Amino acid sequence: MINRTAEKVLSIISAVFTVLGIISTVVMMIFYNFLKSDPMIQKEFEAEMLADPTINPEDLEWIYGMFNFLGGLIWLFVILLIISLILNIIGIVNIWKNKNPKLAGIMFIIAGVLAGIINLTSILLYIAGILCFTKKPPQTNEQMYVDDGNGGTMRPL
Repeated sequence: MINRTAEKVLSIISAVFTVLGIISTVVMMIFYNFLKSDPMIQKEFEAEMLADPTINPEDLEWIYGMFNFLGGLIWLFVILLIISLILNIIGIVNIWKNKNPKLAGIMFIIAGVLAGIINLTSILLYIAGILCFTKKPPQTNEQMYVDDGNGGTMRPL
């Protein structure tokens, strides 16, 4: 049986980082929605923007549209992180007791892509996925013999 401790540790650490990322993103989104919906902050923001002579009211509407787009993008990121966490947990279950390391490797790599192309969480998941594919069972210590064609004498490899 192959020892899969490295894959387990890397995937659990990445799962913890993913949970922390989900929590921090949701808290940031709640704070963002609070700031966006507060009428006092909105009036102050509009007054500050309209004080600039280069900005007209149409530009202000465009800026509000970008804020709404940013809010939707953050929620999309939260959903992708949740899917990544679920795939990571499926991979951890499959790697435990060495059940199905190939499926676990696939889950880890997909979860890494969904968690973000290049960040610490995804790099840990990529490493765990590659380890799932490359670790081989240990070879037995039996000697193999080869016929060298010299009268049927056998020699060890």
